[in-house]
This record gives sequence, C-alpha cells and structure tokens, in this order.
Amino acid sequence: MIEIHYHSSSSLFLYPMRGSRSKALHDQAVVNCQFSLATFSTGERKRRPHGDRQTSEMSLHLKQTFEAAILTQLYPRSQIDIYVQILQADGGNYCASVNAATLAVIDAGIPLRDYVCASSAGFIEDTPLADLNYVEEASGGPQLALALLPKSEQIALLEMNARLHEDHLERIMEAASKACKDVYLVLDQVVREHLQEVTAALGK
Repeated sequence: MIEIHYHSSSSLFLYPMRGSRSKALHDQAVVNCQFSLATFSTGERKRRPHGDRQTSEMSLHLKQTFEAAILTQLYPRSQIDIYVQILQADGGNYCASVNAATLAVIDAGIPLRDYVCASSAGFIEDTPLADLNYVEEASGGPQLALALLPKSEQIALLEMNARLHEDHLERIMEAASKACKDVYLVLDQVVREHLQEVTAALGK
C-alpha cells in the first residue's frame, strides 16, 4: 500500500485471467481500476457507494491513464487491478490517485513507458495556479487535470471542467505541465532511495 501526504492509498494486483476468458485479451493485459472515497475523507461523513457517478468516472479516468502508461503487451491474458482509496479529500483527488498508483505500479515491478504524474491547474483571479486544493477547486473558475508522461511529454489524460479561452489555455497547461514534472522529480527520488534501501537490505 502506498500513501501520499495521507491523501490517498493505492494497491495493485497482477494475475492471469483463467476464469474470465471473455474479458481476457490474447495480446495484452486488461487494466482494471477501482476508485473509492473513505467515509471519513470529507466533513460530510456520508456513505458513498462504489457504483455512483463520481467514483465510476474516476475509475474510468484512472483506467485510461494507466492503459497509456503500462506496457500491457508484456502480460497477455492477464489482468492488472489497481485499487485507490482517498483518505482525505482536500482537492485533486484524481491527481493524488494517479501519483499514488504510479508508485504502487513501480513497487509491484510492472514496467511502465514512463512515470505517469498528474496535477490540477486553474485560474484564480486571472492567475494560473497548479495543484489546487478543495477551496480553490470550489471557487468555480476554469480548471483542468493533466496526467503526463514527463520524459516524452505525452499526455495520458487531459480533462477540463469548463470552457476556457484559447489565449489562457497555454498558460494553464504550462502550470499543470510544470507541476507534473516537479512531481516526477519527487517520485523518482523516492523510488531511487527505496531501491537503495532494498538493495542494501538484500546485501546484508
């Protein structure tokens, strides 16, 4: 299980699809993602079923994101399950989920084309801001969520919640892209430090 700033947790499983042949693909793995909010993640403290619209859309977005990043052709007739749960919903749920799941995929040894890093961005009083919190998201301005493969700068997923004039699109995209690359530097450092710790432990 991977946790990022007590915001989200993620777990991952890879297994051959013996019983579900109808869903199995002969040339690549099936990526299955499930997103959920813990009942204590917000101040509302109400139960949210796994099948509601918000969680279903988030699960689909995560699936699309990791289908673009995982080398699924290396695991034919298999399924990769990624489970993400938000522990503290303070904005950027999709982005926190992507970043936590990326670490879980790497930790599980699943090959990726590149890290996939995500950040939100929006305009607050005509100023582009990245990594929006709950209050900034609730302000109602135009916002987007970007999932990026930072080395190739390939976009895994881009979603906007409102219309945005083309003159402002470049500025908000730059803010989100820079934030994704900053996240990549942090994740890459964490992965390398973890690898060194594991290598040192095995060498003892």
